[in-house]
Amino acid sequence: MAREGAVTRTTSETDIRLSVVLDGSGTSEIETGVGFFDHMLTLFAKHAMVDLRLFCKGDTYVDAHHTVEDCGIALGEAIKAALGDKSGIRRYATKFVPMDETLVMANLDISGRPYFVYNMELRQNKAGDFDAELCEEFFRAVAVNAGLTLHLNLQYGKNTHHIIEAAFKAFGQALRRAAAVDPQIKGVFSTKGVL
Repeated sequence: MAREGAVTRTTSETDIRLSVVLDGSGTSEIETGVGFFDHMLTLFAKHAMVDLRLFCKGDTYVDAHHTVEDCGIALGEAIKAALGDKSGIRRYATKFVPMDETLVMANLDISGRPYFVYNMELRQNKAGDFDAELCEEFFRAVAVNAGLTLHLNLQYGKNTHHIIEAAFKAFGQALRRAAAVDPQIKGVFSTKGVL
């Protein structure tokens, strides 16, 4: 059975259509009106090996905040739907991703308990035209709405673009590992019997 989720989310600030297939090939079709964000989501899809379709019309004439955060909400909801009852998944993953001078670590527990830790001090407020602080807003929205415990930690790095890119790739790699089905795991990987 395909593990996929789809979300339609319309507010006065954004209109979003999103679908995700967890056991995909890393293909993506993304249009949010925020070029840097589109690039980061494309990298996430490739490294998570998910198929991601995302179309968002947002009030980017204000700024990119509503678009980025609302896309995070929608992605989190779609991931949660795609995971279903989480039967047989590995649940945990830690991934380090280097990018030139930068090293970022993502720790993930698909626990059903949303919690987010973000230790990524950025030297610059912008990556091109993108507000770097939106990176934190996006990942928080994903974690809360997917029911993930997600820790993102910058080990070291200087270039803001590299740091954000490594974070998206590390999260993708961690999701790919933690969401993978392991034939040794019967039911859910928890003594509670539910995730």
